[in-house]
Amino acid sequence: MRPRATRCIRCGAEGSPAGPFKGCPACLADGKPSNVQVVYDDAELLRALRRVAGHAETLRDMWHYREVLPIDESSIVTLGEGATPLLAAPRLGAKLGIPRLYLKDESRNATGSFKDRLAAAAVSAARQLGRRVVVGSSSGNAGAAVAAMAARAGLPCVMFTTQKFPLAMKTQMAIYGTYLLAAPTVQDRWSLMEAGVDELGWFPVTVYGSPFFGSNCYGIEGYKTIGYEIVDQLGVAPDHVVFPVGAGDAFSGAFKAMAEYQRAGVIDRVPVMHAAEVYGPLEQALAGGADVVEAVDVPAPTVAVSVGSNLSTFQALDVLRRTGGSARTASNEEMLRAQRDLGALEGIWVETSSALSVAALPHLVAAGAVDPESVVVAVLTSDGLKDPQTTAAALPPIPECSAEFGSALRVLSDTYAFTAKDFAVPA
Repeated sequence: MRPRATRCIRCGAEGSPAGPFKGCPACLADGKPSNVQVVYDDAELLRALRRVAGHAETLRDMWHYREVLPIDESSIVTLGEGATPLLAAPRLGAKLGIPRLYLKDESRNATGSFKDRLAAAAVSAARQLGRRVVVGSSSGNAGAAVAAMAARAGLPCVMFTTQKFPLAMKTQMAIYGTYLLAAPTVQDRWSLMEAGVDELGWFPVTVYGSPFFGSNCYGIEGYKTIGYEIVDQLGVAPDHVVFPVGAGDAFSGAFKAMAEYQRAGVIDRVPVMHAAEVYGPLEQALAGGADVVEAVDVPAPTVAVSVGSNLSTFQALDVLRRTGGSARTASNEEMLRAQRDLGALEGIWVETSSALSVAALPHLVAAGAVDPESVVVAVLTSDGLKDPQTTAAALPPIPECSAEFGSALRVLSDTYAFTAKDFAVPA
């Protein structure tokens, strides 16, 4: 579907669908940075939404929803991203006291994270708009996704990062042939990316620039497909959806999708959307009734590298306000415990950052923001293999036993309180 314009989320001012992709210039000049969204002819969009909705049985990838995305068929770049499972989580739900808990497992995407949806839509848009180089700034997941999609499209990709991020992510970014550069600081990598955009017309995919506003609006259209899929796979709108939130790109995209579904009459309400954070800038903004999300103090390093930001965006705050949602933080210990519970109870190993949505749930329930009897979807954003060192460091050492089976049984009992004979099948 051809986009009609871009529109500021805050002030509603419209601009060209061909960019520049630097947020809303009027709001930036006013000291209130805001991202823009792709907009379409409304009547055409609503008709298309009614055609694509409710067909989960034919869902194969995110381009199932191509009719309501701003990319021509001939420009699509894909590695089969999307169509990730929505899994009931009965054992984890029982432990948390949330019996109707579901997990949207985005670790199943091609490069192991939800960023593949952003990258596929944005790189496809770059091709459609005739851009010759894509550029990003990333500590891992976004860099890997953008690099992979650029390789698939045959476009050069320049990725600015720093030296401080997990080896697995560094390796994954490099293997796709990206032109990878380590800048001194995060701010430096943003300013270098901006120079490439301004001086050479490179197509920006990820977050860049200060003040913070969010990623490329075409990429965020790719994130809409998370929201469509949740509704179509579940068959109804859930009561609550919880995302790990940094810049809030996927959070904003999923909300946009479900708001579109509501306007088209596919669902009768939009779920309450909640942000799981590391340091709490959105929680602070909500508590203070602020119109701008300010940076907060960083008391200690976080294990959630991918969303470990002390700043967020107006687009995320807007979702919370429009849906009546809440923002809550979780500690390192709580994220690591949630990561272990996801693995041991549901067989899903996600990056520590991804476990943040589950780790924040008890706080949301305790605050009265989430009814434990309601239908809750926690979004898991990336695979555990993205940062295995963090997981490994929090696990106990493997106990040793001798070559005698009796020794193995004693160690099972002493270390794990597992009495093997209680589970023996009679001969």
